[in-house]
Amino acid sequence: FINNMTHELKTPISTISLACEALSDPELAKVETIKNRYLNIINTENKRLGLLVEEVLQSAVLDKGDFKLKREEGDLHALLKEVIEKYQIQLKERGGKVELHLNATDHIFEFDRNHLTNVIYNLLDNAVKYSKNAPRITISTKQTGETILLSVQDEGIGISSDNLKKIFDRLYRVPTGNVHNVKGFGLGLSYVKIITERHGGTVSVESQLEKGSTFYIELPLISANYGK
Repeated sequence: FINNMTHELKTPISTISLACEALSDPELAKVETIKNRYLNIINTENKRLGLLVEEVLQSAVLDKGDFKLKREEGDLHALLKEVIEKYQIQLKERGGKVELHLNATDHIFEFDRNHLTNVIYNLLDNAVKYSKNAPRITISTKQTGETILLSVQDEGIGISSDNLKKIFDRLYRVPTGNVHNVKGFGLGLSYVKIITERHGGTVSVESQLEKGSTFYIELPLISANYGK
């Protein structure tokens, strides 16, 4: 893992360094098309670095098995809208779209905002990464008794039945076939599983090759006011 991580981090750092060096040439910087090209490279690689650092931080959480959640009362629907708003840039780069169907009547409960935000980002990242074409993602919530069910559905390449058994294993990455731009260390879904279970919830997935996947996260509505 450390060797892979070091290699993955060095590549964007080197690319950014070379692009900055090119932009320091006053003659090149005068040419608008060339300048914009290098600025786009820096922007893209900077985003890639951010994602890699986030995966390293999530790895630290997985290594520290005794971490504690910081539960506070929050609104899951508001959190979903906030995350999707911040995710618009990544979606626009791929021509993607997210549809929201927030049908749960009770969506205010106690959860760890930081970790649950990361869970949502991870599921969105997977939906985008494993889509050959412009990603089409549907996020839904519904009430299931004293729990809330969150689903994230995509129209991507799908997952075979053999791989479905392994996708929540740490460092496991689904074979991508003709999708070549998938980066990362395979930590995302194992992190999703651990954080969901620490909330007292469950995570599951349904998938069909070439049709897409749907991830389900069911969380207990833990709140001082729930049921009153």
